[in-house]
Amino acid sequence: MNANPSSIAEQAPIRIDHWINGKPFAGTSATRADVFDPATGQVTGQVALASAADVETAIASAAAAFPDWAATTPLSRARVMFRFKALLEAHADELIRAINAEHGKVLNDAQGELTRGIEVVEFACGIPQMLKGEHSMNVGRDVDSWSEYAPLGVVAGITPFNFPAMVPMWMFPVAIACGNTFVLKPSERDPTPSLILARLLKEAGLPDGVFNVVHGDKLAVDTLIDDDRVQALSFVGSTPIAEYIYARGSAKGKRVQALGGAKNHMVVLPDADLDQASNALLGAGYGSAGERCMAISVAVCVGDDTADALIERLAPQVRALTIGPGCQGNPDMGPLVTGAHRDKVRAYIDLGVEEGAQLVVDGRDLNIAGHEAGFFLGGCLFDRVSPAMRIYREEIFGPVLCVVRVADFDAALALVNGHEYGNGTAIFTRDGDAARQYAHRVQVGMVGINVPIPVPMAFHSFGGWKRSLFGPLHMHGPDGVRFYTRLKTVTARWPTGIRAGAEFVMPTMK
Repeated sequence: MNANPSSIAEQAPIRIDHWINGKPFAGTSATRADVFDPATGQVTGQVALASAADVETAIASAAAAFPDWAATTPLSRARVMFRFKALLEAHADELIRAINAEHGKVLNDAQGELTRGIEVVEFACGIPQMLKGEHSMNVGRDVDSWSEYAPLGVVAGITPFNFPAMVPMWMFPVAIACGNTFVLKPSERDPTPSLILARLLKEAGLPDGVFNVVHGDKLAVDTLIDDDRVQALSFVGSTPIAEYIYARGSAKGKRVQALGGAKNHMVVLPDADLDQASNALLGAGYGSAGERCMAISVAVCVGDDTADALIERLAPQVRALTIGPGCQGNPDMGPLVTGAHRDKVRAYIDLGVEEGAQLVVDGRDLNIAGHEAGFFLGGCLFDRVSPAMRIYREEIFGPVLCVVRVADFDAALALVNGHEYGNGTAIFTRDGDAARQYAHRVQVGMVGINVPIPVPMAFHSFGGWKRSLFGPLHMHGPDGVRFYTRLKTVTARWPTGIRAGAEFVMPTMK
């Protein structure tokens, strides 16, 4: 993939199709959406938006492939994942540049995204161990009992623009390794990485139809929800859509795990190492231009002295952020994904000023020479934000950090627990008792202690609380295996020559 923006701009937009039954599929709909290079603002591709018939074709392909794939041994499925992992590493540069070209994130951040996705594939390579059931001999005389984990059938994933490789890999490696077949509907804003993943899965030996990709909008999503052949839905995105998918999918009798929005707080206590805390906030707040569901968007400073000292350190760092095309040099931050999203984030900054917050660093007028049409926005830092302000309550999803001042630890804890979102949080302190109390009492799904972005490793599970997650099971790790399988318990007795008469009471094991 060419990383030179001027040469990209000269090329006609490429056609981006679906992937169904092991090959590209043009589809029946004439509707297409523009795909942009966020660094230049140029249209580089046009992605097909599926009709209902196109989605049904993908579901039919997955349904046809399911019986043979479910009958494939877990060890054989794991070996496909082993080969897939090796191919991901061999084609890392292709994937990283595709992420950069359509999302805009800088190359080293795209490398980090891919690495975290590969870790889930590594977890899926151990699926024979995860699918081992339990066995009890002689639960009654000559009666044995054991448990099995059966795949569900056709399952679907609906994924966001901000991690076009990692978030799909939170889902399909575990689902496929468990014996399911998969239909992925990625974001239409950056569709190419999903097609590279599909091609590499085929090269790894995955049978046709086991993994399918359909691009689309709400029509595609609703078709996946409503089709009776789809047994489960996984989603990552905004809370309104997560709630919609959960409600509609559950009403159809499907399993649903729908991860929604976030407003992640980092509590800074007076005894914290403020140099460490400011560096942590810089990376966690402004990395990937703030387009992360685990980004820290609120710093909760305990005491005015703590807030003043932290801002004194942080403000010059925010002003000094290097911002530019992610494929040139080594900038700290690239553009936002689209012009519309940049304008939405900018409107939140305008709103924060109107609400009375103090805009310490203003990145609204950033101009990148040679990339004036790109979707860039500088880092912004607000102080004296109050919980009543919309910039505090709502997810901005951009390079905007809000500082809230509170009097003490209990006020900080109450502030975090009072927010409708409960995705991730962190506390920076040298006090082990305070850290322990915070970790146990905070009503948030993922907690960091002197760790600003506490994303669990792939062998644990990812997910928040409250309105950050709809459904009882989290992504990947043990919860991922539970989500993509059904537990079956078998109780067996073989004839031994002893015949008992009929019993009409509830069976018990004597």
